[in-house]
Amino acid sequence: MYDASVPVFVHFLRSLSVILKKAEVHCTAKKIDPSVILSARLFPDMFPLTRQVQIASDAAKGAGARLTGMAVPSWADEERSFEELQARIARTIAFLSDLKAEQFDGAETREISLKAGGRELNFKGFAYLETWAKPNFYFHVTTAYAILRHNGIELGKPDFLAGGQ
Repeated sequence: MYDASVPVFVHFLRSLSVILKKAEVHCTAKKIDPSVILSARLFPDMFPLTRQVQIASDAAKGAGARLTGMAVPSWADEERSFEELQARIARTIAFLSDLKAEQFDGAETREISLKAGGRELNFKGFAYLETWAKPNFYFHVTTAYAILRHNGIELGKPDFLAGGQ
């Protein structure tokens, strides 16, 4: 369960960091107010870029904590700049990197309960990771990528898949 979660989340958080850096460089080069990109969304009823990054972070740290039986760290969602989003991603990677493989022993059958959308969800650890945590994480990382691409940031599939390499 460790191998199916922590390295995967860290890899794509690093990708998210890279694409945000490219967005910041783009804003500087094109003299675009960063708040325009940070508040961009794909559709009016969707969350803006900043919230997409926050939720991706929450999904990753939440999965790591829940699968190890720890309390999920609670962080205020106050990021309003590329620098602050990068710091949140770095903090998420640091949290995940502190987790040890042995903390995940038995995680596949651990009872996981969480509230989402006003309802209580219950899973066994494996089902939680594969049908909720990772898909939710990927959704928000992908949506962040799509917002940036839609707004003219020169990105490609390698930026998404490379994990910051």
